[in-house]
Amino acid sequence: MKVQAYLAFNGNCQQALNFYGELFNADLKNKITYEDKKVDVPQDYRKKLQHAELKGKKVHIMGYDATPDTPLHHGSNIHMSVDLNDVDDAENVFKNLAKHGTTHHDFREREWGYFGRCTDKFGINWMVNCNC
Repeated sequence: MKVQAYLAFNGNCQQALNFYGELFNADLKNKITYEDKKVDVPQDYRKKLQHAELKGKKVHIMGYDATPDTPLHHGSNIHMSVDLNDVDDAENVFKNLAKHGTTHHDFREREWGYFGRCTDKFGINWMVNCNC
């Protein structure tokens, strides 16, 4: 069994996946736009992503730009969890995710290891863990 995240965006999926790709050393794959699809979207939305995957070593995130008539709300019902084995790497990932976002729990040592929780500049919730 494999569980992974599929993230919905309001027209900025490409920017978000580029950001995550750089941060996690992953590549954008399987990009499909609305360009040639029989979907009722405005002309200026046709180049937005209907589907894309970010793939790298131990990273696989899928995402898309929801059609403009699909209501999206920043919610707290999903968190992406990142587990690292090096505290410096974990702290760096956390700082990059939290930059221009909101920090909910500072990255620091806890009972189980190092942990921080934030919402990034795209409205996605993240938990960064290090059991080192």
